[in-house]
Amino acid sequence: MATIRDAKTLYGLIGHPIRHSFSAIYFNAKFEDEGIDAYYNNFELEDVGDLMEIIAEYPNLNGLNVTSPYKELIIPYMNELDELARATGAVNVIKFVHGDKDNELRLVGYNSDVTGFELSIKKMLTPERDAALVLGTGGAAKAVTMALELLGVTVHAVSRRKSARTFTYEELTRQMIAEHKIIVNATPVGSLPNVEECPDLPYRFLTPGHLCYDLVYNPSETKFMRLAAAQGAQVKNGLEMLLLQAFRSYEIWNS
Repeated sequence: MATIRDAKTLYGLIGHPIRHSFSAIYFNAKFEDEGIDAYYNNFELEDVGDLMEIIAEYPNLNGLNVTSPYKELIIPYMNELDELARATGAVNVIKFVHGDKDNELRLVGYNSDVTGFELSIKKMLTPERDAALVLGTGGAAKAVTMALELLGVTVHAVSRRKSARTFTYEELTRQMIAEHKIIVNATPVGSLPNVEECPDLPYRFLTPGHLCYDLVYNPSETKFMRLAAAQGAQVKNGLEMLLLQAFRSYEIWNS
């Protein structure tokens, strides 16, 4: 298998922390199985500004995925944004475009999270599931919101901090839970190693008619999912979304 230094083409993931990410495992298995001379590396960046050092150090770098907490912070480093990334306000895919003049490098930002989540949840929608609570307000939450709105679902955001556009967890009543049959955890709460943490929801108000979708995929069953399932709710983790957005990322890099 190719290595980070000798691969013809290098891809990677930037974020912090990312030691539990499956992206490198997935892509490197794909490259080996398909005989592709490429390597995928996790770049743990403590500051988003370190991106430029990574680019300078690895001339074979051809594309990057972006995860928390940099999906919004990375935007000022982009030379151009795809229409969907611009509308979403978050970037999770960077395509490296080399121009003819002096091999000038341009960074183009895309969002494959929207497509991945839309395809993953679409088959689980019902006429009763026409309104959603999206937990969180970061880049992942923005992608989820965009995908749900494209599917015709009304979305309300939930955050720890009160604003004109968000509910707080303390404001969630039995009626509000009943009116929103989709609840999506778009925060990292409950991911490894903090597996006993979960969003502060009134889980007792959930019903078998609810869909509780956790973007966290490691562990495969989060506390959020366990508590929701105990009330009969349908639950799903974020692994399928991860794979679907990865498919789209590779298409973007090689289009």
